[in-house]
Amino acid sequence: MTKLQMFVRAIYAGFMIGIGGIIYLSVDNRIVASMLFSFGLSTIVVQGFNLYTGKIGFVKAWKELPDMLLIMAGNYAGTFVAAMLAKAAHINVSSVEMVHNKMDNTLLNVFFLSVFCGVMMYLAIDNYGRTKNIIFVIAPVMIFILSGFEHSVANMFYFNLAEAFSLQALLYILVMVAGNGVGAWIFGFWLQRFGRGQESPCGE
Repeated sequence: MTKLQMFVRAIYAGFMIGIGGIIYLSVDNRIVASMLFSFGLSTIVVQGFNLYTGKIGFVKAWKELPDMLLIMAGNYAGTFVAAMLAKAAHINVSSVEMVHNKMDNTLLNVFFLSVFCGVMMYLAIDNYGRTKNIIFVIAPVMIFILSGFEHSVANMFYFNLAEAFSLQALLYILVMVAGNGVGAWIFGFWLQRFGRGQESPCGE
């Protein structure tokens, strides 16, 4: 895969997370909304798009980290496009209150919530890769949403939709990115080292 292909697939992934975010904000029932949000990640997994939170747990060497930065940039671009199109279409959704609540939380709490989400994302990709059962994508998404865990790419969409363009917003997103990465990578590393002897087919 070329760098351009990697970047384009990352944009698609960010856009699909944006679609999931629009669905989530459009539905009053949180359980139903969380289940419908999972369509975004399900599409990403099935189509082979590049999502940072789905890739970082399978990084095996430092030389792969620049690819993660490229994927993050593409994910952000995709969420930005989804947010701006939602605004242009006058879709009746708002994430302003949600974003304010997230930034009212302490950075340490946000980091730990992001670690939990990273674990859920690692398990979603790894379990699906082993079973090809889509329930292993749907369930972790519902869990991280209903538990209040922080997904960095989803929050990129919510922050863009709320037009939260500030250094404080950037800091919170970076903390979420770090927490997701730590949770996914450490959980995956120790699982592969001590929990089993076979690598995930989605680790490529």
